[in-house]
Amino acid sequence: MSNAFFTYTWEVLKKIEATQQATIDAAGKAVADAFADNHKVFATGSGHSHTFAEELYGRAGGLAFIVPMLTSELTLVEHPTKSTYLERLPGYAGILFELYGCEKGDVLLIASNSGRNAYTVEMALLAKEKGCTVVAVTNLTHSSQSTSRHSSGKLLKDIADIVIDNCGGLGDAAYHVAGVDETMAPTSSIANSVIAQAISVKVAEVLSEKGIEVPVFCSANVDGGFQKNVELFKKYTRLY
Repeated sequence: MSNAFFTYTWEVLKKIEATQQATIDAAGKAVADAFADNHKVFATGSGHSHTFAEELYGRAGGLAFIVPMLTSELTLVEHPTKSTYLERLPGYAGILFELYGCEKGDVLLIASNSGRNAYTVEMALLAKEKGCTVVAVTNLTHSSQSTSRHSSGKLLKDIADIVIDNCGGLGDAAYHVAGVDETMAPTSSIANSVIAQAISVKVAEVLSEKGIEVPVFCSANVDGGFQKNVELFKKYTRLY
């Protein structure tokens, strides 16, 4: 494999480091302040972007109080194109929003590479109407060249209070392999993972500076780790 692939990937991460630290810090502070004020913090995404929420929840070294707003129907688990249909379906976001009970003062972290589909836009609009802070992780290059699939005509970037650019290219995959028509190696998965962990670390720094204990999961594969995590699940999300 050519070193060009690794260079291509690192360039995206370097761009995030160079241009997105202020917005990542703002997101981390918003999450920390919400937790300190006894509000909830939700994370969601659809399609491959659902992995952003998984990155924030239930992992060793992750914050224990993030509530994942996920359903298998919005992933590729049940059928490779089912989530594509559902994320374009008006009204679907409202069901999850109601079930999870978002309230004024809560924070919603939402990832969408294009920021154009009904689920993403509707979820962000509902959160704003409720008085939540909306943090978006999106691809501004792609989104700026897209039209909304929601009746409002808005994109995620138009609604969110804080917008973090994952610094990808149009279509996400942008690496050219000789002899292959389509570009390969989408960068959003790597970028979103790094952004999620960077937000988590910033949250921990802010809370620690406030003198607030930071609840963090450990590996379930070290002695005592599983039970510790179960207690954290019970205390903060009751999802275990």
